[in-house]
Amino acid sequence: MTKEERCLFIVEILKNSQSAVSASELAKQFNISRQVIVQDIALLKAQVFPIISTHKGYLLQNVSSIKRIFEVYHQDDEIENELQMIVDLGAQVLDVFVQHETYGKIEASLPIKSRKDISLFIKQIENGSSSPLKNITSNHHFHTVVADDEETLDLLQEALDNAGYLYKK
Repeated sequence: MTKEERCLFIVEILKNSQSAVSASELAKQFNISRQVIVQDIALLKAQVFPIISTHKGYLLQNVSSIKRIFEVYHQDDEIENELQMIVDLGAQVLDVFVQHETYGKIEASLPIKSRKDISLFIKQIENGSSSPLKNITSNHHFHTVVADDEETLDLLQEALDNAGYLYKK
């Protein structure tokens, strides 16, 4: 198999995957090293494939998706509800970021597109391995969210507003 053929297969695997695929998983499938996969992904990104690198692996972003940034504010015990509102309306969270007065923008990838992803994320927080990024800015934070259409994002904005999660200046 040539490098070009392998890269096309990688794109197909990412396209058909419901969750992030790690470089190690891809390396096993092709019986090559993880480093070669990392190089292949870099090449694909350079060829303008919308591949997102996350802590769980690689995702192929839906290019027909529409993005919107939501400025939100809520307590720790409301994180799960906020994220469920997003995925239940058919949208996906790409990241979380804060605007810190001293450090500027601090951003973390947060690929959440299902209740399963939310459950895993909440367990990580509850296990005390880390605390939510929003806590360094007194619960004020932002999410980049993608959906298939503007209508979904409008419905989400309304739902977040009705729940009191949208930040009021």
